[in-house]
Amino acid sequence: MSQVALPETVRKLLASQPIELPIFHPVALKLQRMLSDYDFTVDEVAQVANEDQSLASQMLKMANSPMYMGRTKVATIKEAVIRLGAQQVINIAMAASQASAHASDNPVLNKYMQELWLHSHGSALGARWMAHNCGMRGIADEIYLAALLHDVGKLYLLKAVERLTKAGVISSMFDDELIMEIFEVMHVEQGYRLMQHWNFPSMYCDVIRDHHLEEWDPVNKMLAIVRFVNLACHRVGLGLKHEPELALQMTLEAEVLDLGELQIAELETLLIETREAEF
Repeated sequence: MSQVALPETVRKLLASQPIELPIFHPVALKLQRMLSDYDFTVDEVAQVANEDQSLASQMLKMANSPMYMGRTKVATIKEAVIRLGAQQVINIAMAASQASAHASDNPVLNKYMQELWLHSHGSALGARWMAHNCGMRGIADEIYLAALLHDVGKLYLLKAVERLTKAGVISSMFDDELIMEIFEVMHVEQGYRLMQHWNFPSMYCDVIRDHHLEEWDPVNKMLAIVRFVNLACHRVGLGLKHEPELALQMTLEAEVLDLGELQIAELETLLIETREAEF
């Protein structure tokens, strides 16, 4: 098969098998649905989180990492829910499961997935930091999740390429230009479609749909933060793109969020530090 036909082949695969690719952990999805329904207790959240002991262990490890909690330690999922709140625990569940999902036996695809994870995780931490520094502390956890998932369409597409490769439909020989073309053409539409399929709240779907639009709604501060942090990641080279020439302070996003040089410099430092973070 020619490489020229690969993007269309991926599109056809996704059209015929839209939900089988392993993107979201079922426990993380169950927790997200509980939160969306506003009908849960601390014990119920803890019980669901503990349905997968591997995920629960990873959640506790992540919850106790400096990037999330500083010096405050928790020993159980229930304790984490009480101290952190349900939304942040669910965010950690989603992040822990996403960290595991960004992996492949194919070394070439694994490289892309690992860089994509660094970008998504760094974006989430940067977006939460920005929310606290832009007067949006009350929805910082929601902004974190929006940033964590803004490029979920790219992971979905990489999983599709992985499946095609394992099936022998395409050769394992593909280059950066081809992968970036697939992302450019399809990652927004597929990410938006995926989030709608799993009934994520519209605020998250809207961020995924609009995070690359030339004309976007500046009233949507969540979107502005995710867009700006995404650009900042590109500037410092956190992920698959490195665009050091980006003038972040000249962007509409910086104007909407009223960001100064010091805040931007602090954000860039934080993003660089996330590359070295361990949980």
